[in-house]
Amino acid sequence: MYRWRHRALPRAERGWIVFARSTTIHAQPTAIEAGIAHVRDEVMPALEGMPGCIGLSLLVDRGSGRCIITTAWETEQAMRDSAVRVRPIRERAAETFRGNAEVEEWEIAVLHRDHRSQEGACVRAVWVEGDPNRADAAIEGYKSRALPGMEELEGFCSASLMVHRASGRGVSCTTFDSADAMDRNREQAKRIREANTRNMGLRVTDVAEFELALAHLRVPELV
Repeated sequence: MYRWRHRALPRAERGWIVFARSTTIHAQPTAIEAGIAHVRDEVMPALEGMPGCIGLSLLVDRGSGRCIITTAWETEQAMRDSAVRVRPIRERAAETFRGNAEVEEWEIAVLHRDHRSQEGACVRAVWVEGDPNRADAAIEGYKSRALPGMEELEGFCSASLMVHRASGRGVSCTTFDSADAMDRNREQAKRIREANTRNMGLRVTDVAEFELALAHLRVPELV
C-alpha cells in the first residue's frame, strides 16, 4: 500500500490556515474499483511531491457513483500554485472513473480527531449555506455546539468543517468507525444537525454518506 512520505506539518497554534480542493466525480459504478486504484497508485504519488500538499482523501458512494477526492494544502497560495500541475492529473482521474469532475476550493476551518480511521470507516457529509457575513460565528458555533454532540455519537472517529467564506457555503464531514455505527447513529445525528443549523441560521442543502476509501489527509488539529 502507498504510504504518504512524512513532512513537517503546519501548526494551528501558530496561526496557520489550511486549505482544501475537492473534486467531485459522478463515476460509472463499474469503474469505481479502477478509480480507487488509480487515485491510490497514481494520483497520490504525483501529488506527494508538490510544494505545500499535505495529503489526500477519497470518499465513495458505490450506489450513486458519487466520489469526492479532497487534497489539503498548507496555504492558499500553495493550492493556487498547484492548479496547472493538478489539472491533467484530475482529468486522468475523471477518465478512469468514467465521469465528469466538479472542483471546489475551501478553507479547512475545523478538524478534530478522537482517533485515526481504520479500514471500514465511513463518512457522513452535510452541506450547508448561510450568511457570508456570519461565517466566523457559524464556525464558532460548530466548535462549541455541534462538535461536542458529534463526539457522543456511536463510532465517532473525527469531524471537519470546510467553508467558502465568500459564498457562505460549508461542508461538515464526520467519520465513523463502521457503516453499522453510522447506520445506528443516523437519527441522533439528524437531531443534532437540525438543532445546530437552526441555531446558527444555516440551511442544509445536502446530506450524503460515503465509504472512506482512502484516508491520507495529514491536516493538524484545528479547533
